[in-house]
Order: sequence, then structure tokens, then C-alpha cells
Amino acid sequence: MRIAVGGIHTECSTYSPVLMAAEDFRVLRDADLLGAEYFNFLDAGGIEHVPLLHARAVPGGPVSRKAYEGFKAEFLERLQAALPIDGLYLAMHGAINVEGMDDAEGDWISAARTVVGPDCPVAASYDLHGNVSQRIIDQLDIFAAYRTAPHIDTRETMVRAWSMLVETLRTGNRPGVVWAKVPVLLPGECTSTEDEPARSIYLGLPASDAQPGILDTNLMIGYVWADEPRATACAVVTGIDRQAASKAAEDIAQQYWNARENFGFGPVTGPLEQMLDIAASAETSPVILADSADNPTGGGVGDRADVLRALIARNWQGALLAGITDRPAVEACFAAGEGATLPLKIGGSLAPASVPAEVTATVLRLDDSGAAADRQAVVGVGGIKIVLAARRRPYHNIEDFRRLGLDPKAVRLLVVKSGYLSPELAPIANPNLMALTDGVVNQDIANLTSHRRARPIFPFDRDFDYAPAAVLSARWRE
Repeated sequence: MRIAVGGIHTECSTYSPVLMAAEDFRVLRDADLLGAEYFNFLDAGGIEHVPLLHARAVPGGPVSRKAYEGFKAEFLERLQAALPIDGLYLAMHGAINVEGMDDAEGDWISAARTVVGPDCPVAASYDLHGNVSQRIIDQLDIFAAYRTAPHIDTRETMVRAWSMLVETLRTGNRPGVVWAKVPVLLPGECTSTEDEPARSIYLGLPASDAQPGILDTNLMIGYVWADEPRATACAVVTGIDRQAASKAAEDIAQQYWNARENFGFGPVTGPLEQMLDIAASAETSPVILADSADNPTGGGVGDRADVLRALIARNWQGALLAGITDRPAVEACFAAGEGATLPLKIGGSLAPASVPAEVTATVLRLDDSGAAADRQAVVGVGGIKIVLAARRRPYHNIEDFRRLGLDPKAVRLLVVKSGYLSPELAPIANPNLMALTDGVVNQDIANLTSHRRARPIFPFDRDFDYAPAAVLSARWRE
């Protein structure tokens, strides 16, 4: 039996002015796809896996139509060439926004279904911050989504979707998908599965999986920074019993709705100056401060220097800020060389709303992996060290710092562009603070510009009634 594998995976803030292009994606094809860390579980007796194309990017602004259409055309061409196949596994995210298009995943999955035909089972794995639509549900036989945020079960989720597909092929028992919308749209920072009430809701999903007729249950938080009609929370269930799956979806949806007023930030959270006051008085270290509205893993631009300017104004000593995306500044540092002192404008290289910090900096370290777009520079400004990156990227892993000769545990204050902290940084935070900063993924959710969302939806609206209503996929209804 032959299973084709591919997909597209990123998350896009419609409030960002920076379009993502093809070069922003890491594209895997052929043996590179099957050998990649995320896909190396694809091994089952009697199954031949056929790699197509998988494109993945750090979250950002909308994807250019040209880039998306190029990836889709190649994916479909490879899928057509792979026929006949017995199954298709799609590793998706769910929150792509493509310029001029409301439902890119719906477009991608529908196009794939047209190629493989109605008899081929199609499975998809999703990020729990993805947005789902009826069009997506109608094309699928199997659905599984992350159950952790921060995401530590990416591989496990992919295995869940793939395993259900393999079992379908081996037994011939065709599952179906049902979903129930929940008119709630909250940010990931308020719905971390490390904190209540999300923790208990997600811990309860395995028990729902074990119910007769149910294969896999999911709660989708949705992606709040996409002002588009499909943006909503929902419950999605894969099962073999329509009635049981529908009830499970409605129960999960109702549970999330009932808890909507109880979600909040896990770390100590407040305006930037208030968080810096707390950091200044802390007797423990490292204090880790999240610059939440410029978080590139949530769709932020990553080029804002607001926190840097605030630290300079306070003459802060012993801070490490990682990092700010600024390719011109990185190139200026490389031209000057390590040890040089030079005037720099840091930040504001991508988004017009980003105000740069004008400083005199000393180049402390240069990192060149071979591609100009991947260069990094560490500079010093007074008592502050700043990591500059030529390309938009996060600094969430300890190795990100070690590579640059930095120890995040040894500083008084570590500033990262993040919402909730990554699994590697959270354990060393002493304490963990989150600043409500400005940017394209800011936490002032109720006041986000909302022109195209389906209404009413909480917290944009509050005075309305809701009762969950499960809807079967078109394939299951048939």
C-alpha cells in the first residue's frame, strides 16, 4: 500500500504588513522529506511512503499569492505523478492566510481531493491554533490536532493522524469527521495547556478518545490574529459512529464555551514599564521578559525595538535581548567586524510602525552559517547585549544562545520575543514576566480591528446565547 505525504505549515497575522515569500519557507522534497525529524516515524510494514512536498515557515504576515500558488502547483504535480495511491497524509498548520484568499487550507486540501478522487482516505494533522472551515472538514476522513501549548506533542499528533490512516488502510473501516463551532476566539497566551482551565480540558481528551465509536477528539483554539470569516474555536472529532462522534464534539464545544470567562495569562503580565519595574526589583535571576506583541512564532514581525529603547532609557545593566530582526544592521556589523564600534539603527527594518533605536554599538560576535539571510550578530550597548538576526526567527532554545557564546542563565534579565515561554526557557525563568507590548500580535484582543470575522464571537461580543451543533463532513453524510 502507498501513502503520499506532504502539506504546508505556517501561521499568518492579517495585521502584519510584511508578506511572506517563497524564500521564507523551508521546503522538503523526496528523501529530504522522509528523513526530516518531523517525518522519520513514517515506517510501517507493508506501507510505501511517497514524499511529495512540505513547505514550512516561521509564522508571519500573509503569504504572497505567488508563493502559495507555486507551492500548491508543485505539490499537485507531484501528487498526480504519484498516482495510484491508497492514502494521503497532510501535515498542516491551519492558520495560513494568503493574499486574496480566505481559506488557503481549504483550497489546498480540496485541490488534493480532486486529484486523489473520492475513494482515497485523506488524513490531516493540525496545530490547535489553526482555523477550520466546513470546506476543510468536508474533504477529510481523519483529523488530529496538537493537545499542548507550548507545543511539545507535534510529532505525537502527526503519529496519531498517520496511525489512523494506516489502520484505515489495513482494516478497510472508513472513519469520518464531525465538528462543532464555538464562538470564542482567544489568544494562545490565555489558553496555554500549562494553565487552567485549558489544562483540564485537554487532559480530558484521551478519555473521550476511549469512548465507543470515537477514534480521536480535538479542541481547536483557533488563531485570533486572522481577521477572516473562518476564525473560530471548534471541536473536531474523528470516529466510526456518527452519533457518538457528534455528541463528543458537542460536549467538548460546550465545555470550552462554559469556561470562556475563566481563561487568563499564566505568567505575571502587564504594561512594559510595570514589568520592567518588577524586573528591576527582583532579587532572583534570570528574569525572563516576553515581548508578547512582536513574537515571531505567533506571527509577529520581530523587528520592534520598544523594549530595547525602554532598557536604554533606564540605563539597564545586565540584560540580554534576543533578538531583533534587522538585516541592514547585521550587514553593517559584518562590514565593521568583531570589536568595532559603530552607530546603528536597530529595529524598524520591516514594518513601518516599528520605531528603531539609534545607538552606538560594539560588535561582540558575528555568526555566519554560509547564507547571508541566516547571519547573526551580537552587539553591546552600555550594559545591554542584543542579538540581531538577518532573518525573522525566534530565540526559544538554549542552543540558540550557546551557538552565539551566550548563557541565558547567567544574565540578570533575558528579553525574548515570545508569548508563553518555550519548554526550554520556562524552567529557568526566575521569574517569568510577559509585557503587553505593541505589535501585530498584541494581546488587546477585544479591540483588534474586526471587519471580516463571523459575529457574534467572544470576547468581541459578550451578550449572546450559544448551543453547540455538530455538523458531519459531507463525505460522512454521504
